[in-house]
Amino acid sequence: ACAAVHASVHAADLVADGLPAAYAAVRPPGHHAGPAYFGGSCYFNNAAASAQHLRARGFASVAIVDIDAHQGNGTQEIFWSRGDVLYASVHVDPAAGWYPHFVGYADEIGEGDGLGATLNLPLPPGAGHQSYLYAMERVVLPALDRFKPDAIIVACGFDAAAVDPLGRMLCTAETFRALTRIVMQAADRLCDGKLTLVHEGGYSEVYVPFCGHAVLEELSGSDITAPD
Repeated sequence: ACAAVHASVHAADLVADGLPAAYAAVRPPGHHAGPAYFGGSCYFNNAAASAQHLRARGFASVAIVDIDAHQGNGTQEIFWSRGDVLYASVHVDPAAGWYPHFVGYADEIGEGDGLGATLNLPLPPGAGHQSYLYAMERVVLPALDRFKPDAIIVACGFDAAAVDPLGRMLCTAETFRALTRIVMQAADRLCDGKLTLVHEGGYSEVYVPFCGHAVLEELSGSDITAPD
């Protein structure tokens, strides 16, 4: 857990120092870890620590885009009352009984200085490829454009994949490739390409590698494709 949070912060450092983009391939994940608790296999909040580190380095604002199938309750709580970090999450509707079922509803938008800096997009189970792209293009991108972050961090979970035992959102490797492309273009437009991806969930041993490979292909501009 200590190595995971250190690697995530180091990845953000590399991007801050000029690396075009970085992917922190870490375990355990982090987005269910709050300011004073752990849960959901998360002990330290890797993405939140990375965002806080960038703020300490002088970045005025940071956006965290969470595409894990489960809402990042810990990340939301950490930045709930802060306006310097945007938290936008696309996830399974918690009303359908998915963990964490007690948080992640659309009316949760932060409070105080953080009012409007939390964005929850709960999707119905099995929503699939087009729903994710629609949510990203119609809601998350406009939010990023309004917020104008100095850097973007993606909480990159692969449990929205079709065969994942804990997600089953019917996404494919091509979904994650497309989401990566969308966020890369936003980073290029808004914050000089400063983009860090931090690995979150994903529990299909046979399919997570295809999703991860698609993301790395897109990040690196590689034409070496792992056939799905």
